[in-house]
Amino acid sequence: MLWENTTKNYARKMEKRKPEAFAQIKGGPHNPKIDGTVAFYKTLRGVLVIADIAGLPTDTAECAENIFAMHIHQGGSCTGNAQDPFADTKSHYNPKNCPHPAHAGDLPPLFANNGSAWCAFVTNRFRIRDILGHTVVIHSKADDFKTQPSGDSGDKLACGVIQR
Repeated sequence: MLWENTTKNYARKMEKRKPEAFAQIKGGPHNPKIDGTVAFYKTLRGVLVIADIAGLPTDTAECAENIFAMHIHQGGSCTGNAQDPFADTKSHYNPKNCPHPAHAGDLPPLFANNGSAWCAFVTNRFRIRDILGHTVVIHSKADDFKTQPSGDSGDKLACGVIQR
């Protein structure tokens, strides 16, 4: 319990600081209500990532998952075509050519509650300067953390370019 409260307080304290980088997340043409921010903070233990997303599609079935994969992708643009509005995000950010789920861009999933999700974690898989100009993508399904190359995480619902 003490650790949980300390972590919450730390994340809230960090949220009040200006992040070293952020991605403004916007939904694509099929999910225009998705909106939020993924912020990146440099810490002594790695990069603190805080995601705050609203407008996610909600399945109201009794046992619906409402879990969405979130990844950093190699591409630098949230553009694409009619079939894939975010095709230019390319594949997962993976500078060391690791198998999935060990890509530097493989992030924890978002657990949505009535269309909103908040998530905070620390990672040492990348430095902030290394991800600038890349994209954060939210997918339609949970990542299964095994299927190659990208975890069978479904369509790209929303995207944002990582910037200072």
